[in-house]
Amino acid sequence: MGPPTNREVIPSQERRNREVCDWVIRAQRGDRAAREKLLREYLPFVLKVAASASRRYVKIGEDEEVSIALCAFDEAISDFRAGERASFLTFAEMVIRRRLIDHFRRTARRRREIPMAGLTTENEDETESNRVVFLAEVRDAMRNYTQQLEARERREEILRFKERLAEFDIRFDDLVKDAPKHSDTRLRSMGIASLVSNRPEYRSYLLKRRSLPLKDLENEAGVSRKTLERHRKYIIAIALILIGEFTYLREYIKLE
Repeated sequence: MGPPTNREVIPSQERRNREVCDWVIRAQRGDRAAREKLLREYLPFVLKVAASASRRYVKIGEDEEVSIALCAFDEAISDFRAGERASFLTFAEMVIRRRLIDHFRRTARRRREIPMAGLTTENEDETESNRVVFLAEVRDAMRNYTQQLEARERREEILRFKERLAEFDIRFDDLVKDAPKHSDTRLRSMGIASLVSNRPEYRSYLLKRRSLPLKDLENEAGVSRKTLERHRKYIIAIALILIGEFTYLREYIKLE
């Protein structure tokens, strides 16, 4: 069988572009597994672009350019718009190069060029030991990047929660003062917050009036109004976490 014709190659490339675009769209909709899949599968691509822009070999875990390139690739996932003329990988390469150029301009560092051949993981002369080392470095880089991404997402989530609390005239300092000191009281307050978040009429009351339906909760939960008022801000804060998209803060509640 002869080499594929242009008619065979082009549809195959288009199909591949569509598949990548589908994964990007899933990642943009909040699918962490899709985002991590893109980052994992296209790490060699990210490294090659970083090396090309740096004009030298870049090493995972040692060169800052790798982290910048990974962050730029993640940024490209979030910013790409399906339907535009450029494919996702073309767009991602442009974003990576721009971020690295900005980095070079800021640091104005000169580095020794190293051949790009070292990036290739399927070189016939490459030993099994080198492949193992490379894969281990890739895993370490993905682990470090995932940890950095998670830390950033946690910070952003806390800032969003802080803004949400402000709408209810609550500050973090208030929660420290208002939080129940005893574990049984704290768990009871969390149970009340769960009740508020799950009951449509209570949830609507909270979001519209920025307050708790104290009388109804007093009757249903069997807790005195004094106790409800004492821990009002804490209960509201937990209810808002359960109602809103606060994934990491919800983990804290589960631990409790």
